[in-house]
Amino acid sequence: MTVLTPEVRRHSDYSLVGEQSKLAVERGLADAQWYASPIPKEQMRELLARRDGPAVRDTLIWFGLLLAFGAAGLLLWGSAWAILPFALYGVIYAATSDSRWHEAGHGTAFKTDWLNNALYEVASFMVLRESVPWRWSHARHHSDTIIVGRDAEISSRARSTCAASSWRSSASRVSSSISRGSCSTRLAR
Repeated sequence: MTVLTPEVRRHSDYSLVGEQSKLAVERGLADAQWYASPIPKEQMRELLARRDGPAVRDTLIWFGLLLAFGAAGLLLWGSAWAILPFALYGVIYAATSDSRWHEAGHGTAFKTDWLNNALYEVASFMVLRESVPWRWSHARHHSDTIIVGRDAEISSRARSTCAASSWRSSASRVSSSISRGSCSTRLAR
């Protein structure tokens, strides 16, 4: 197995038509055969049966908790007690929005398509993703997950990681310049 160092990773071609994509196909990494559970097909169908009831219930509880904690934070605004409901709001918002987006995008949250699509659009907004490009990109991602040159989502993750690292580095420079009293320091690239 080839281990990619940060320098090699930085220069990898993640496009679907580039050299890395051709190498992934030649090495047999593309269109891999994934593990199949030994559960009999009939039992697997039962386990994977979609129903609207549990998903509607869970979604109503989710939005109800968001509304309740948001309202509690608003009512307690101006006091230190507002921290608790806003912290719980943030945890519920952040911890569950992406998983709702993922399952609704695959059409597995509800049995009814329009409910999956409605929740997918709302969750896409909540996690700041454009719904149409991400649906197709994510479907492509599941075809060849984490294969350099085949998984387009890796490229966007690498860019966002670099951007986050750059942001943290810039924020650190600003913070240290403020603590030294030189607020006019320009951020170097």
